[in-house]
Amino acid sequence: MAVDPVPDLLATLNRQMPIAPDTYDLGGRTPGLVIVDEVNGFATVGAGNLAPPSPNRQVSRMIAETDRLARAFVDSSRPLLAFLDTHEPGKPEPPYPPHCEAGTGEEELVAELAWLAECAAATLVRKDCINGFIGAIRPDGSNAVVDWVNDHRLDSLVAVGICTDICVMDFVLTLLSARNHGLMPSLQDIVVYEPGCATYDLPAGATASLDLPATAAHPQEATHHLGLYFMASRGAILADGLAG
Repeated sequence: MAVDPVPDLLATLNRQMPIAPDTYDLGGRTPGLVIVDEVNGFATVGAGNLAPPSPNRQVSRMIAETDRLARAFVDSSRPLLAFLDTHEPGKPEPPYPPHCEAGTGEEELVAELAWLAECAAATLVRKDCINGFIGAIRPDGSNAVVDWVNDHRLDSLVAVGICTDICVMDFVLTLLSARNHGLMPSLQDIVVYEPGCATYDLPAGATASLDLPATAAHPQEATHHLGLYFMASRGAILADGLAG
C-alpha cells in the first residue's frame, strides 16, 4: 500500500524538529494582539490569486479563533493591531502574482473581522510587503509597531494570522530582533498563538498542472509546522491556549 508522503513528512518533522506549544498566562501582564493579514485576498475562498480556492479547515479555524480572541481583548480593554496587506495596482510583490491590490476588496478584512475597522481599540496598519515590521516604517523613519508597543507600554504580544511561515514568521522574527535591540523597552514576551495561525496548501503534485516550478510546492501542515518551529527556535513562545 502506498504511503501518503505528507503525513509521513509531518511525522518526521515532529520527531526531528519538535515544537511544544503550551498555555500562556496573560494574567498580570499588559498584552497586545497583532493580527497579520486576515484579509479577503488571503483568507476568503475564491477572492483572488492567493486566496484559498475552496474551504480550508485550518484557515477557517484561524478566522474563528482570531475573532474570539479579538473580542476578548476588546472586552478586557487590551489593544489590538491589525496588518492589512495592500498593494498599489500593477505593482505586484515578487515572487507572488498580483494580490490584495487597493480598490479590489482583497485588501479588506475578512467579513468575520470587518468590525475591527470601526473598533476604537484596534489600530489598522496597511503594508505593502511581506514583513509587517518593515511595512510599518513611515516616510519619516518612525515605525507604527514600535510606537504602538511603546505608547501602550506592552510587555507581551500575541501574534496570529496568515501565513504562518511567511508574513507571520517574517514579522515575528524581525520583532524579536527589534526587541533584543532595545527598540521597545517594555516588551518581554512574543507569543505565537498556533490555533490562530494558518498557511496555504499547494501539494507537490499540483505544481505541474499550474505551470509552477517544483519549488512552489507548499504542503500546508508541514509548512505550518516549520514556521512555528523557526519562530520558537528564535525565541518566540508558542501557545495552544491563552489564560487570564
